[in-house]
Amino acid sequence: MTSTVALVSGASRGIGAAIAAGLARRGHHVIVNYHRNADAAEQVVAGIEAVGGTAQAEQADVCDHTQATALVDRVRAEHGRVDVLVCSANTVPPPFEPLASLPWEAFVHKVVGELAGSYHLTQRVLPIMRDQRAGRIIYISSTVANTVGMLAAHSTAKAALNTFSRHVAADAGQYGVTVNTLALGAVNTDATADVFTGDVRASIAQRSVHGRVLEPEDVGAAVALLADGGFGSITGQVISLDAGFDVLKQQLAGLTST
Repeated sequence: MTSTVALVSGASRGIGAAIAAGLARRGHHVIVNYHRNADAAEQVVAGIEAVGGTAQAEQADVCDHTQATALVDRVRAEHGRVDVLVCSANTVPPPFEPLASLPWEAFVHKVVGELAGSYHLTQRVLPIMRDQRAGRIIYISSTVANTVGMLAAHSTAKAALNTFSRHVAADAGQYGVTVNTLALGAVNTDATADVFTGDVRASIAQRSVHGRVLEPEDVGAAVALLADGGFGSITGQVISLDAGFDVLKQQLAGLTST
């Protein structure tokens, strides 16, 4: 039986893969959940094992209640516990178009898809963590929850996820379970390569205190810290991880208003 077990949804690539690697370095046995790309998930597992960690790939569409439930049940049957749940699956790509022309079906699909993966996994994992009287749940959200423009569906979905996480935190706190959300700024991944071109990336970096765009490893390190036992007093928080983008924006706004 493994000492600690971390289940990471959407862990076969990009941010999810970096989160899996970061947790493995902290000594967790990592369940690398994937939807379709088994080869990519196995590569993540191999990378973890190559540096002395342990992991296994597990397939499931976490937006599907039956599959998400079966995934958690398999993990519990094999390992007897789930200590960390990270909901990082990019379940539904956001529609990029003005609200005036955004079809209702596309809007609903994004919002429901965003919440479904987190909801189904949380609902099944919470009873396990309650029995353990301990656990860490971490949701991966976005700073677009606080923006307006061409991302009405995406922003609404992330804002809903942020609110959902706080309800989970209120419900789970009495059992020693902490629940937090990381709201990410721009992250340089293969999924964002077409959007964050060289010029766009440079522009974002110039508007960051750190002068750069986030890398997946930055997210992995932050998740690993939240999953650590030393952060047991932090719960119900939506934590912005944006390389200081918002800080610089506020600073510049202050300068122009004086």
